[in-house]
Amino acid sequence: MIDPVRHRQLQEYNQVELCNRILSNAQNELYLNLRYLDVALGSLGYEAAPDSRGVGTDGFVIYYCPDFLCNLFGQSRILVNRSYLHMVIHCLFCHMDTRQGREKGDWNLACDIAAESVIDGLYLSCVHRQPSFYRLDWYGRLRKELPVLSSQGVYHILQKMGLKKKQKERLAAEFYVDDHGYWELQKDGPKISAMRQNQWSKNRDKLQTEMETMGNQQDEDSKSLLEHVQVENRERYDYRKFLRKFSVLKEEMQVDPDSFDYVFYTYGMELYGNMPLVEPLETKEVRRIEEFVIVIDTSMSCSGELVRRFLEETYDVLCEADSYFRKVNIHIIQCDEQMREDRQITCREEMEAYMKDFTIIGQGGTDFRPAFEYVDQMVRKGEFHHLRGLLYFTDGEGIYPVKQRVYDTAFVFVKEQYTDISVPPWAMKVILEPEQLREGDMQAGAKKRFSGSQTGEGGKADNNEY
Repeated sequence: MIDPVRHRQLQEYNQVELCNRILSNAQNELYLNLRYLDVALGSLGYEAAPDSRGVGTDGFVIYYCPDFLCNLFGQSRILVNRSYLHMVIHCLFCHMDTRQGREKGDWNLACDIAAESVIDGLYLSCVHRQPSFYRLDWYGRLRKELPVLSSQGVYHILQKMGLKKKQKERLAAEFYVDDHGYWELQKDGPKISAMRQNQWSKNRDKLQTEMETMGNQQDEDSKSLLEHVQVENRERYDYRKFLRKFSVLKEEMQVDPDSFDYVFYTYGMELYGNMPLVEPLETKEVRRIEEFVIVIDTSMSCSGELVRRFLEETYDVLCEADSYFRKVNIHIIQCDEQMREDRQITCREEMEAYMKDFTIIGQGGTDFRPAFEYVDQMVRKGEFHHLRGLLYFTDGEGIYPVKQRVYDTAFVFVKEQYTDISVPPWAMKVILEPEQLREGDMQAGAKKRFSGSQTGEGGKADNNEY
């Protein structure tokens, strides 16, 4: 007589073995078609979770309900492959580690849409399914505002749209694949979360390197995935530190405690009563912004709201006491296809007055050359003595100058709303998060990615992207 408990245990064991083989086969099939994902595909283990609501991952292990996975495989092996790849994309793009401070429901939905958009763009037999008309309609709506459907960009569009509950439920049902409940780590949360994020960031870096190395051997599907990876690979950078690239070293009237020896001061006071042997220096060498040019692209293609927010946030950084000297020479230029306005700022009060009355002038086409020619003329006339940099806020659509200037140049774009294909190799690129402009947290929002060489503070940067 067969022991029923033993029989049930054997059935469960066989089912788990079968599920592990299903996932292993899915991994192998994805690898054969997407070889640049080899490291990412091999970074997840498998573990049965009978109480699970389907499949899900915490970035280390894929948890699955055996009955669900067997039923999914029974429908189609393509569904299993898509689920596996969907979870790998969540991990690669660090969706589980970047949702702090965001509305949970909208963020989960945005991550699912972003992951599915990547998979639906891969016309490979192992993962391809004809998208529904509803899904294609949503892709069309989102791509009107986003060249690349990143999770952050989709999230902010969903927030702005203010969908009703039933609309969100319908949308969530369309893109739902895995259980996101495993994203939040319970044991040693912050430490393990940092370890997870570091691991997958390295995996993403390796993926980008391998895909870029392949060059022309890539098909159109791979290029689409590469665009997503490049967007996600830009690291956060302190905007204040970036502005310091344009600073100069100069003496300023203030006490320098770093060069003051308190031993001799105290000894003199004790010996003579009120006569110190040494006094603090009245000047201090500091590195701050003295001369600077900000050019605003006021063409029709640039959003007036984003222009204003960029200028306000830059103003906030510059107005900090440790950012620039008491007397400065800052020019704020508005330009579309021609020069529209040049306002000189020499002190905090003038900056505050300008910000109160700031209005956008122009709204024509875009040509970057007139602003550079105008600044070059000012340099020749001696209106600048230590000009270190020019910051050009634009969407990237325009005619760029060919010749490199003697001062550093940075073109500033808003992520998901820019075209930077034609940016000269000698210029720096700064990509800002639109949510940072909206929330006034630009210092943590700028991003960098080094694609060339970089020198020390205030030095030249060739073909760099920040």
